[in-house]
Amino acid sequence: MRIATALVLSMIACACLAGQAAVENVRMWPAPDRTRIVFDVNGPLEHTLFVLNNPARVVVDLRDTRLESAVDRPTENDKLLERIRHAARNHRDLRVVFDLRKPVRPRSFLLKPNKQYGYRLVVDLYDREDGGDSLKEGIKRAAPEDPRRLRDLIIAIDAGHGGEDPGTIGRKGTREKDVVFSIAKALEAELGREPGMRPVLVRRGDYYIGLRKRMKIARDNRADLFVSVHADSFKDPRVRGSSVYVLSRNGASSEAARWLAEQENAADLVGGVSLDDKDDLLASVLLDLSQTATLSASTDVGTSVLKQLGTLGKTHKRRVQRAGFMVLKSPDIPSILVETAFLSNPTEEKRLRNRKHQHRLAKAMVAGMRSYFKHNAPPGTRLAARSHVIVRGDTLGRIAGLYGVSLGELRRANAIVGSDIRVGQVLTIPGVSGG
Repeated sequence: MRIATALVLSMIACACLAGQAAVENVRMWPAPDRTRIVFDVNGPLEHTLFVLNNPARVVVDLRDTRLESAVDRPTENDKLLERIRHAARNHRDLRVVFDLRKPVRPRSFLLKPNKQYGYRLVVDLYDREDGGDSLKEGIKRAAPEDPRRLRDLIIAIDAGHGGEDPGTIGRKGTREKDVVFSIAKALEAELGREPGMRPVLVRRGDYYIGLRKRMKIARDNRADLFVSVHADSFKDPRVRGSSVYVLSRNGASSEAARWLAEQENAADLVGGVSLDDKDDLLASVLLDLSQTATLSASTDVGTSVLKQLGTLGKTHKRRVQRAGFMVLKSPDIPSILVETAFLSNPTEEKRLRNRKHQHRLAKAMVAGMRSYFKHNAPPGTRLAARSHVIVRGDTLGRIAGLYGVSLGELRRANAIVGSDIRVGQVLTIPGVSGG
């Protein structure tokens, strides 16, 4: 009788558990503007979220749910989340408490399964005191003291995917988000050594940024070029080679319609001319002119980059391709997406994991940009300047500072001994022509 009773109770318990949802894993991704917590669950579930103060914490109740995984501590560099606690509630529910380092604005939503994951409950904790400036960390745009001072070209480097989005995964387990971030860091280092260019990383760690937010970060930092770095995939593992994409005409048209529908947000898209006080026809013409120029520049710089990538091996296509990728849709910033290689190809997966090859890819992309900007540098940038005409009050030291070159380089480029110069004399500016 005792054995039978135990069996019945065990069967009832198993039946109860079978009806519950299960949290199979918990993942955390601290980003500059938020911390994202992802609960991998085995099916859809109901949940509630609320905020408590003194001390600051966020509570999430998951109905009819049990936890089947250990929960790691947040990393030390997480500026919002101090720790996660959890406990069973009402014998059926799961309560999760996020102890915070500072007040946050929480948001939660359930995601349906995709190719990589099953159902996921996502909780985003946004810094309540942060207006988004943290996404521009490390960017300095102090106004120049001298109105004649020339500026650097700004290149926004976007490492694709990130955080809970791994992108393509190779046969050896190589995640696209990891290799493209390494390539982006190598590209940042190469551009940092390039006279007249300054790199800006769109994401600076392993976290996800929405596609439109990536565009916004580039615009906020006044980028002259947006480069999104990816690694391709195809069902046939023999397919290989690099590709470069620019925005398709259809993609441009749909984006133009979106901007025109929100004209109050369209200022500065057409050379500083706001569209909010223009009639529909004029606004459409101005935006079309801006997009046409941007697409032309995107194609030209993309062609130059593809040519240089071809020096490393076979390219997948001989010409720049067109697609409607969201990150390419800035109407005012020339934008290219570089598929560095195919992770689905075992040989290319091995090369993408190699640090030396990552730097070779970065060098090739920089060479392509250098070649393009040699003849197409925006006015007001150091790369656009080839010479300087001496005016009254000029000194060699002042001119060197104006163009960001050393005094010794300026003297050697112009065969000057000492500091004697004369009004009207034309000086060659070294290191800015892209040669």
